[in-house]
Amino acid sequence: MRREVVRSLVIASIITGLLAVLIVAGSRRLSHFDAALVGYTFATLFAAFALAYRYSMWLQRPPTALYWNRGWQVFLRPRHVLQNLRLLGRRLLSVIVFNRFIWRRDRARGAAHWLIMWGCILAALITFPLVFGWVHFETVPGDFSTYRVFVFGFSAFAFPIDSVRGHFIFHALVWSSFMVIAGVMVAMHRRMSDRDALALQQFGEDFVPLILLFSVSVTGLMLVVSYEWMYGYGYDFLSLVHAVTVIVTLLWLPFGKFFHILQRPAQIGAAFYRDLGRRSTQAHCARCGEAFASEMQVNDLIQIERELGFNYDTPEGKAEHYQWTCPRCRRLLPALAQGRLWMNARQQTAGADDIDYTI
Repeated sequence: MRREVVRSLVIASIITGLLAVLIVAGSRRLSHFDAALVGYTFATLFAAFALAYRYSMWLQRPPTALYWNRGWQVFLRPRHVLQNLRLLGRRLLSVIVFNRFIWRRDRARGAAHWLIMWGCILAALITFPLVFGWVHFETVPGDFSTYRVFVFGFSAFAFPIDSVRGHFIFHALVWSSFMVIAGVMVAMHRRMSDRDALALQQFGEDFVPLILLFSVSVTGLMLVVSYEWMYGYGYDFLSLVHAVTVIVTLLWLPFGKFFHILQRPAQIGAAFYRDLGRRSTQAHCARCGEAFASEMQVNDLIQIERELGFNYDTPEGKAEHYQWTCPRCRRLLPALAQGRLWMNARQQTAGADDIDYTI
């Protein structure tokens, strides 16, 4: 096996092992672990292994590795650490919390993404600790109307079951399901009506994630309806269907479009890379002399291309490498080359017409 594959397998195994240890330790040696949820647990462990493996492989690709290392080098520069920390906070709010970069593209797209993202985050923050046994509830001794919350086996807080606080705690997954369903509906409407989306979308990449999220949310709501309003009618069947949808979603998570959830935070480093590029020496086009990028970025692109086996050196031209030409001139070069070929062809044709073929 290739070195990067072995390294990714080792990293994925370590992360999966640590998660398994945390499950055992956090549930106090499985004393608070619900055996009925073992299917969710093993699906989560598989997803953790596959996500860690794919993420490690992604970080070892030459372009990603270079920009990942450059991003950390830029962020940890002693002279700019405080400034970078402030910028990091602002960018986390803008990019991760509010998704402003998506709202600027399209309001419907931004609304769908924001509702789905925060609905899933809320559900994950509730579901995974409960499944792993990290959080459990017990009635207060002598007071059956009050629940006490235990986190990793330690008492955290208590609340009356019939209080507003208790209502929101017990129905938090309901609100997250409503958010996901609303986001899925907006996304589906956009994908079935927007011409740009219709031209580019694929069933496996664009519709399957929405169908899975919708299935998980709807079956979860049906469980609530069953035990609160229908006296548990059909609860066993609904719980099985819900378990299947959740497990399929977890197993599919590392291989589909949801993988970008992990990629997006890492891409914040590219913003710090651009900041340093604007402050550093600029590269000037070898043809027109205009500044178009930082010298650091151009040199990094040349290094990546050579690592990938691409050779765009132009020793006979004005530039030593194709990357030292600005984007505008790159667009002009094919037209100039075609014009030169056309002129050469005309000159050859004109020269042939001047020849006297008579005897």
